[in-house]
Order: sequence, then C-alpha cells, then structure tokens
Amino acid sequence: MDFSTFLYNVGEQLDSEELASLKFLSQDHIPQRKQEPIFDACMLFQRLQEKRVLEESNLSFLKELLFRINRLDLLGTYMNTSREEMEGVLRTPGKAQISAYRVMLLRIAEDVTKPELRCFKFLLNNEISKSKLDDNMSLLDIFVEMEKRAILGKDNLDTLKMICAQVNRSLLTKIREYEELHGERRMRLGQNPDEFSKEESPFEMQDTLDFPEGQNKSQTLDKVYQMKNKPRGYCLIVNNYDFSEARKNIPKLGKMKDRNGTDFDAETLDGTFTELHFETVPCRNFTAQAICDTLQFYQRADHSDRDCFVCCVLSHGNRGIIYGTDGQEVPISELTSYFTGSKCPSLAGKPKVFFIQACQGENYQKAIPVETDSENKAYLEEDLSHPWTTIPDEGDFLLGMATVDSYVSYRDPRKGTWYIQTLCESLRRRCPQGDDILTILTEVNFTVGRKIDQRNMGKQMPQPTFSLRKKLFFPTD
Repeated sequence: MDFSTFLYNVGEQLDSEELASLKFLSQDHIPQRKQEPIFDACMLFQRLQEKRVLEESNLSFLKELLFRINRLDLLGTYMNTSREEMEGVLRTPGKAQISAYRVMLLRIAEDVTKPELRCFKFLLNNEISKSKLDDNMSLLDIFVEMEKRAILGKDNLDTLKMICAQVNRSLLTKIREYEELHGERRMRLGQNPDEFSKEESPFEMQDTLDFPEGQNKSQTLDKVYQMKNKPRGYCLIVNNYDFSEARKNIPKLGKMKDRNGTDFDAETLDGTFTELHFETVPCRNFTAQAICDTLQFYQRADHSDRDCFVCCVLSHGNRGIIYGTDGQEVPISELTSYFTGSKCPSLAGKPKVFFIQACQGENYQKAIPVETDSENKAYLEEDLSHPWTTIPDEGDFLLGMATVDSYVSYRDPRKGTWYIQTLCESLRRRCPQGDDILTILTEVNFTVGRKIDQRNMGKQMPQPTFSLRKKLFFPTD
C-alpha cells in the first residue's frame, strides 16, 4: 500500500482520547496554537510530515508515539515492530524523540481517576479561571493551560507536586523518577558547562567568566559571541497599540485599553538598534497569528551572514503570554521556540535575544498619566510565573522581561515605558564603553527598581533569563 493509505489505516484505528494523547506528545514539534485545527489523526500526521518528523523512509517518531500510548497492536500489524524492539531503541541515548517531561505528564494523566480530576480542577481555581476549567476539560488540557500560564514546565514542577501530594501521593513517584533520570539541564548563572548534554548543544561549551590577563586572542574569541557582520542581524519590533478588535470580539477584554505611549518605545528601540548596526523591522498592530507568522518567516530566513537575532515585543500581557491586537494569546515560550538550533539552523550557536514589554501579573494600576501593560483586574489572576519556562532547553538565548512575579510594568503615555526607555538608554551609553549585555541588564534592573509610582506607591523589577554560553557584546564600531 502507498504511504498515504498506510497512514489513513493507522489513523482510523485511533479514538479521540488517543488522538489527544498523540497531540500532547507532539507539542515539541507542533505548538498548541497550530494544533487547534487538528481534529483527526490524518490531519496530525499531515502536520508531522510538514515538520519532517514523519516520513515514509523514517517512521521512528510515529512508532514512538504509538508505543507511548500503548498501541502495540498497531506497531505489530502495520510496522512489524514489537514492544521489546521499541524498549531497546528507547534505552539507547539520543534515540527518544518525545521529551521525558511529556511522557511523564501523560503517565500521570492516564492514572488519574475522574474524582481525582475534579480535585485537580478545584485546587487550580486560584491559578486558572473557572471558565477555562470546564467539565469536559481533560487533565492533558489542564496541563496545556498550566504551561500557558507558566505554572508548569520541564523545570517548574512545584505546583504539580503540590496538587499530586493532595490528590494522590502515588503520582509523585512518576515525578521523582522523571527528576532522577532527567535532572535540570537548563543553564543558570554559575552552572558547570559540563552538565550540558551533547543533545542540547552541538557546540563546545565555554564559561562566561572574565578573561584572565595574558589570555591569547583565540581563547578570548572562544568566550565571546562573534559580532562582525553588518548588519549584525534582524531586530523585529512588534509594537501593538490598537486593541479595538480585542475589545469588540472578546467580552472579557472589553475594558482593555489602547497602549498610549508605545510609539515612543518603538522609535527608541529602532534608533538604538540601528546605532548598534541591526536591520530593524517594524511590526505595528499585529494579531497573534500575524506575530507567529512573522516569526516563522524569520525562522525560515537565511541568517548565515548575520551574527545575532533580536525580537522586541511591546504589547499587553498576562501570566506567561502576550496578547495580539485581536486579544488572542501567544505563549512567550512559543515566541522563543521558533529559533532553536533544529528549527533555525542558520542561527545555531548564535545569540537569540528577546525583550518583552508586557505585564505578567494582576496588580492593575489606574494612575494617570502612568498606565500599565495589563488588563482589567476582573479577569486577571495572581501571577505565579516562573521565568525559566520561557526559553528553550538549549544555549544561546536571552530573554529580558519588563517585570517578574506579581509586578506590573509601567508605561507613561508621554515618554514610553520605564523598562524599554531605561534599557535603550543603558545600551546607548554602555555598549560603546565595551560592557556586555548581562552587565547592562543588571544596571537596568537597578535603575528601574528604584522608580516609584508615587500615586499608587507601585514598583517594578525586570527579570533577565538566559542560557548564553559566552559573553555578548554589541560593539558600535
């Protein structure tokens, strides 16, 4: 039989719950937003073919999917593969294509009973709005919503542990097994580079310590990202001002304001990164889909003659997400995921820098003329975001967030936002002095942290998150 008929026959044997499991396991290849139109297995298989993880000459991913949902009958009937063969393959380092994290969550979902599922939903009332926790929502759906809200991730399991401890303590065993076998691999300041696996970065790991005196040029270059090409790279500036479509079409966003003052930020960013020899790309009033489509366009672009990629997003936001002008959500983790080494090979080993100006919490301030990049308090929830869930599990990423935890981010309609204006001023002043980006962002934290909204006594604290392997400089010469 031909390949299409083969896939059709396999898909016909899968029910709706099995399809939901396959979609969940495939999220590292097909983001949640792209999965929404997928209603049957054939559509899923088509998307996997488009991503080139499913091909007639390579059925390994499909085999692993079917093995993970325990459809050994389909493995045997259509692919002549046994349980023992699959277990042997998956024991081989580097052969598994589905993350152990997603497999662990699937195993938990399989073991949770209906009464326990109701308990899960009840315990999450303070984290996720009741309107999203409807009766038909499966545990896998809940996990996806938790990921969107940045309260669940590969290295952010505290909320899940707390709920499992109350609902069914035996579920904690699966989490412990995952943690023991797949301990935290995300680079943090001071982490030994030897802790990274070869899968996470094909490049030799370098420390980011200050250079010792007498170090030769080749050693120094090994510890600094190259920044020689002009332009250095693209700098996308997504500048969302007009949210009339969101107010019109989404009832809960009916009081979302237009972002007065955002054009000051966009102009300042454009001037700053032009001075730093980047090719700036203005993107004004983009819907969620337009944002994703634009990032996918630059994902496919050839960055071979460029040294870096920068993306700045100025918009409204909520926990772990930013809003398009249509009020649809884009997870911050999805923004960064487009530029991993496997998805954008010409940027592999080069720094990918994201600056996000958007609220991530509930503390809505009504002060005039100071506004916040958040929405109406009636539909916002307490911010429990965990910044390490928003960058991919590999090196060379930097994410600069305007705010962290329960802080709002302030925007002056006459001058722009505290964060972006301070960031650009520091970049313009300190890049010519030869300071690296992390030193500059530390100064930004200090400067913004000292500002006070006198009317509401509100403060703001930015948060950089990074997995950079070398020092990053933006030379002006």
